Parts: sequence; C-alpha cells; structure tokens
Amino acid sequence: MSSSPVPASVPRVVSVVGATAAGKSDLAVALARTLGGEVINTDSMQLYRGMDIGTAKLTVEERGGVPHHLLDIWDVTEAASVAEYQRLARAEIDRLLAEGRAAVLVGGSGLYVRAAVDEMEFPGTDPAIRARLEEELAAVGPWALHQRLAELDPAAAEAILTSNGRRIVRALEVIELTGRPFTANLPTNTAVYDTVQIGVELPRPELDERITLRVDRMWEAGLLEEVRELEKLGLREGLTASRALGYQQVLAHFAGECTEAEAMAETVRATKRFARRQESWFRRDDRIHWLARPAGTDPVELHDRALELIQAQV
Repeated sequence: MSSSPVPASVPRVVSVVGATAAGKSDLAVALARTLGGEVINTDSMQLYRGMDIGTAKLTVEERGGVPHHLLDIWDVTEAASVAEYQRLARAEIDRLLAEGRAAVLVGGSGLYVRAAVDEMEFPGTDPAIRARLEEELAAVGPWALHQRLAELDPAAAEAILTSNGRRIVRALEVIELTGRPFTANLPTNTAVYDTVQIGVELPRPELDERITLRVDRMWEAGLLEEVRELEKLGLREGLTASRALGYQQVLAHFAGECTEAEAMAETVRATKRFARRQESWFRRDDRIHWLARPAGTDPVELHDRALELIQAQV
C-alpha cells in the first residue's frame, strides 16, 4: 500500500460507494488499515444474518483483521428500517471518532449511506393509513399503487421500483400524512459529519462481466443451499430480505415458478439493472469523488489515489 503519511487530523469519516461488484469492499478494508480505522456496512442486505453468499459479504479472512460493524444484525424476517439503521450507524461513527479512529463506510445502498452521513428526518407512521394501503396493495398489486405514486410524486416513483410494494406504501403513507411529496423527506446534501465520499467506477462492459462472474461464483459457492436454510428461518415471509437479488430468484425457483437456469439468468439481468440504478443515484451527488477503475487497474493504485483524495480534503 501507499507509504504516504496519514494526516494528523484523522479521524474522519470516509464513504466508499458505487455499483455492486465494482470493488468497493476491498478498497474500504485497505483504507481502514491505512487510516487506522474500522469499517461500517452501508449495504442494506448485508444487515441480515445468514445472507452471506448472495450479498457477497466479505469473509472474516477477507476483512484482514479490520473490525466490521452493522453486519448480521437483523433476522431475515425483520423488515428493514432506515431510521433504525441511521441510529445504529451514527452510534458507531460517533464511537470511532471519539476513540480517535476513522470510520470507513462502504456499500451500495444509497439511502443508507445518506441516512448515515447527511441530515435526514423520518416522518412518523399512522397504523390506520398503513393498514389501508397494505390491504390495497394485496388487492391490486404494487403496479397500480406505483401508478398513483407517479401522479402524486413523479420523482419518488422514478426512484422506487414498481415491484417494491413496501416502499410504495411507505411513500404514499408519508404523502398522506404530511401533505408533501415523499421526496421532500429524503436526505439533503447537508452533511452531519466531515465526510470524504469516494466512488468506484468501472466501464459498463467490465462491470457487466464482473456481475455475471459474481453470480456464477455465488451458485458455485452454494447460494441455493444458503437460501434453502434461510427459507426454514422464514426468509420467504421476510418483507425485505425475500426481495434481495438472487434470493428472490432462487425462492421463485423453489416455488416452481422457473427453472434453476432461468433463476440464475434473471439474477444476472436484475443485478445489472440494479447496478445502473445505483450509478444513477450516486451520480446525482456532486460531492462524490469518482475513481475510474479501467480494466487491469492495480488495486494498490486505486488505494493510493483514494488516499490522496482523503489527504487533499484535510
């Protein structure tokens, strides 16, 4: 790694973002080791216990002795809560900064990254409104509710998948509760921590190739067996975990809705679509410093360029 001196002003917060399979996790580990920090997960699906292969969660060996936080904290039956994640993430960041250590955030879940480092308020809930919308979701399906959301808040509809019934219901609930667009409650660009944000960028053809290879390796590593074990723990009933890429497709295969080959192919297609959505989300934030990673780029070079960015922000 780089022999450049680490600035005396560290600790600070560093956020490594980008599309799935771009190489964020390895960079984050290397930076944490150089900066004398620890890693905080910002991938919404790596929060779930047992979802290891399908989320490409680093093994203990791959973490290289660097402590990782906010992995494996929820059961697969628990619905994800960005508000709860924000509370947990900021507690870890505050602890590390108080100890004089850098906090290195890494993951591709844009909303979770923003919840951790930016001002973001969470409107309350109304059980009656929520129940009514969930009944309607069960009756007419997510597409119909997504059409309504598109009329009320086009920006929110663009950001939320038509298949994500839970998020659509939440958006409609917030609109009804507040009388304002759901997007008015999304995070601002006002940071609550002095954060250096680094984006890892790959050419689209190479990223697509890496995604295909990753899915192949997940199957070889036993993704089907992992999903089968998690199904026994309630994965199929989990409102959030059951929709994770790979897991959703394998569950469909187990239900007889598609062949294994079709599940695998759909996982590749869905992951490539998701990667494009990730890039679109992060590209809207002009605070992110992008590091192009052309084919054959030495990982050490990527680390050194990232460290230069961090030092330049001091």
